[in-house]
Amino acid sequence: MTTYSRITGTGSYLPPRRLTNADLARELAAQGIETSDEWIVERTGIQARHFAAPEVCSSDLALEAARNALQAAGRSASDIDLIIVATSTPDMIFPSTACILQHKLGAAGCPAFDVQAVCSGFIYALTLADAMIRTGGASRALVIGAEVFSRILDFTDRTTCVLFGDGAGAVVLEASDTPGILASDLHADGKHVGILCVPGTVSGGKVLGDPLLKMDGQAVFKLAVGVLEASARATLAKAGKTEADIDWLIPHQANLRIMQSTAKRLKLPLDKLVVTVDQHGNTSAASIPLALDASVRSGKIARGDTLMLEGVGGGFTWGAVLLNF
Repeated sequence: MTTYSRITGTGSYLPPRRLTNADLARELAAQGIETSDEWIVERTGIQARHFAAPEVCSSDLALEAARNALQAAGRSASDIDLIIVATSTPDMIFPSTACILQHKLGAAGCPAFDVQAVCSGFIYALTLADAMIRTGGASRALVIGAEVFSRILDFTDRTTCVLFGDGAGAVVLEASDTPGILASDLHADGKHVGILCVPGTVSGGKVLGDPLLKMDGQAVFKLAVGVLEASARATLAKAGKTEADIDWLIPHQANLRIMQSTAKRLKLPLDKLVVTVDQHGNTSAASIPLALDASVRSGKIARGDTLMLEGVGGGFTWGAVLLNF
């Protein structure tokens, strides 16, 4: 009998502090940086984002999202035999945020590790968990995207600091005898490192380089639209499906214009596009599972729907997953 993997529960968590564009503009104005709600919305579609309190780490956000996903799946932490956390903002250099989360959940023994593919991280992590379940290496996995990007933003650069937010999203992925994840497609090209990066590291107790996010917005936009379309089409081809089979497109929530351009290239009506970037900002690896959970809990996405998930992020990394929910 062929083993497949299916999502049995979704969960998410946003830190309580919500900043509208107007709130952020006031804070930036105090530092002599000018921006406005109109400027941000016109370029990105973002209206608000959430920032974690200083003492809150990625594992704390992941814990709440994981608990919500486990509850939705009717499972407890002891049922889980694999934990993968996608994050670019880990609690520590090591151990992994996944190990820290495992302890906070009260689970022990199962493999737990992080995936670092920036905004594509959840797609990478979901594909890894699917492969491990299909080959018998796990039967019930927690796959989580969690970020505190507010820690690595340059608040003197209005072109980047208005884009990002903090949050976490999670799914429980379980072995099944009916297909859930139908196909996936992963890629990376390191020659694009410089257009989106945090070019710093730690050595001898000091930060070397620059520990704040740098981005060439126009270069990212141009690259993102093309690779997202190509990856989606490759994933459909692997599954023997077409664009007409997609009920919902859930892209990485980075920029509304990128998301809409991708939907149009796939000949999908915009009412099939899941959008949460307006309220969450870009939460990097957390954005896809956050958008998925919000749509499931609102009743927009129902059991039996076919979903295309896709992401693109620094590296550059990109990929897509097609699944039956």
